[in-house]
Amino acid sequence: MELINSNWDELEGHWADLKRQRDYFAKHNGRLEVQGHEAKVHAVGWSCCGTKLATGSFDRTVSLYNVDNEAVKVVANCKGHDESVDQLCWHPHNQNLLITASTDKTVKMWDARINRCVHTKTTKGENINVTWSPDGKSIAIGNKDDLITFIDAESFEIVKEHSCKIEVNEISWNRCSDLFFMSNGHGCIDILRYPDLEFVQSLKAHPANCICLKFDLTGKYFATGSADALVSLWDTDELVCLKTFSRLDWPVRTVSFSFDSRLLASGSEDLSIDISHIQTGEHVAEVTCNAPTFAVAWSPNKPLLAFACDDKDKHDRDAGTVQIYGLSSRK
Repeated sequence: MELINSNWDELEGHWADLKRQRDYFAKHNGRLEVQGHEAKVHAVGWSCCGTKLATGSFDRTVSLYNVDNEAVKVVANCKGHDESVDQLCWHPHNQNLLITASTDKTVKMWDARINRCVHTKTTKGENINVTWSPDGKSIAIGNKDDLITFIDAESFEIVKEHSCKIEVNEISWNRCSDLFFMSNGHGCIDILRYPDLEFVQSLKAHPANCICLKFDLTGKYFATGSADALVSLWDTDELVCLKTFSRLDWPVRTVSFSFDSRLLASGSEDLSIDISHIQTGEHVAEVTCNAPTFAVAWSPNKPLLAFACDDKDKHDRDAGTVQIYGLSSRK
């Protein structure tokens, strides 16, 4: 496996870090399961401070949780959407605000201090993706008709729309919020300049549908997951692929970087989540699952991984649960 850096001192450091990560998760492979919904969970996200967690569900609700060390508690189940909540995103700097996107053709902003919706905007289609720019000024929503709607975060008014001719999947800004990235059904990453939305470049990332796209917290890397069962790691500045991860067998639905950009988690229809070491590309840990994974999300400041699967209860009904991995093994 090729490493990202070629300096020998750095290489030794990377291999040493790989061992530390493996040792850590050998002792911290415990998990906690919390039920927050009555149907399957589609979206999982952490607040910027890492003390709050949110989930969106097919049951049309948004659940909020407090996370205190190794304790997770449901504090609210928020109603307001009329259809499935397919995606959510917290404000990058405000720990109390989050956005949800629903197939009911609305986008809602919630305040976690009062557990209520504070803004609603009706859009033109069934919304399935949402992202908040790192500078906190803009929100983008993608719908099933491949229309991207841009909303001013302060006024909560629509300021731009961008229609795409091909299937658009996950969307995101770069760290500087001046470039907008879109993964698409042709296996490419299309890059637009923001806010003028001028086309910059199209990267051929995969030979099959490029399903998911995530940046690390530093903005140095982004990762893509595809229907070809591969995960690709990219350098944001150079726009070159650094390596691929091929430990999954089914289309990759969701990826997430750890807070320190050392680890990459990937979920699919495989009955396991792969955790890989960024610098060496080596395997660190495997999180076994009983069902396909819908969403994975690392905490922004701790080695804790939240994830949601298509789990069933003992009566074969949707479990509506979220799980946290990375707890001390005694849990």
